[in-house]
Amino acid sequence: MKKLIILVPDGQPNLISIEGTYRVFRRANLYWQQLGRQQIFDIYLASQRGRVKTNDGLFSVHTMAISSFDRADLIIIPAIGFPYASEINKNQKLIAWIRDQYLQGAEVASICVGLFLLAATGLLNGRRCATHWAAAAPFRQMFPEVQLAEDRVITDEQGIYTNGGAFSFIHLLLYLIEKYYDRQTAVYCAKFFEADMDRYSQLPYMIFSGQKNHDDEIIKQAQAFIEEHFAEKISMEKLANQFASCRRNFDRRFVKATGYTPLEYLQRVRVEAAKRSFENTRKAVNEVMYEVGYADEKAFREVFKKMTGLSPLAYRNKYQKQIMEIHA
Repeated sequence: MKKLIILVPDGQPNLISIEGTYRVFRRANLYWQQLGRQQIFDIYLASQRGRVKTNDGLFSVHTMAISSFDRADLIIIPAIGFPYASEINKNQKLIAWIRDQYLQGAEVASICVGLFLLAATGLLNGRRCATHWAAAAPFRQMFPEVQLAEDRVITDEQGIYTNGGAFSFIHLLLYLIEKYYDRQTAVYCAKFFEADMDRYSQLPYMIFSGQKNHDDEIIKQAQAFIEEHFAEKISMEKLANQFASCRRNFDRRFVKATGYTPLEYLQRVRVEAAKRSFENTRKAVNEVMYEVGYADEKAFREVFKKMTGLSPLAYRNKYQKQIMEIHA
């Protein structure tokens, strides 16, 4: 029988992702037993030393020590706490164990910002991965050699699986159950836990907030200018001349500080403003388009869909409908 190891890191691990993983895989095992089949996984909770006190001692979790396991078949890393660098420092033995187990043939999956522990193993270098959209900027700063697929809910790279943010971890678990069990079992678990199947993008859920955790004061001023004047026609050449010596140098510094070109930053600020308008008003798409600085409907639709995964009309209908239903 295969061994599934759900890790309980020291520090501030997200207990929902730990217990949620345990419950979903336990349910998959029970379903297979009801069908007269042998369960796929023996499921264990494991930590660096055994019993773990988490979240400043608020909870105590009984686990086995990782030294108890010669091998694992699948390792699940839950979401961790903040600050990420501190959580990484507290879990060096766990990080080394994950790396060794993968090199011996185990597969590894990270949930949400558990990606930071996984990335600290070095196994993600040169590979694509996903995490919560709100953690994208600090992740890129800490692990520039890793290819972050900011829009994805799930990535699958040579036995390493990663997942987007928060409660979307259920989609990763269903993906793994379909792989290790079968589609029928994944559908059953989705129905049992009342979860949607096959969601692969977190674009509609992302909220853009410009990365300002950097030391380039000129770029901070440029960011503030864009955020204040986004509805106006902004020339990137004039913006560069206003805040730097030349366009090329300005673009380079902007990307280094924020992760985006100045034009991409402007587009994201405009789209975020449009999203807020769609969510909170009943304005027509064209009206919102003009308000956020676009005059070309085709260009607005293309940029909006690229950044949210939905057309402006579909986004408005999705979130405006939900607001109307809540207040009905």
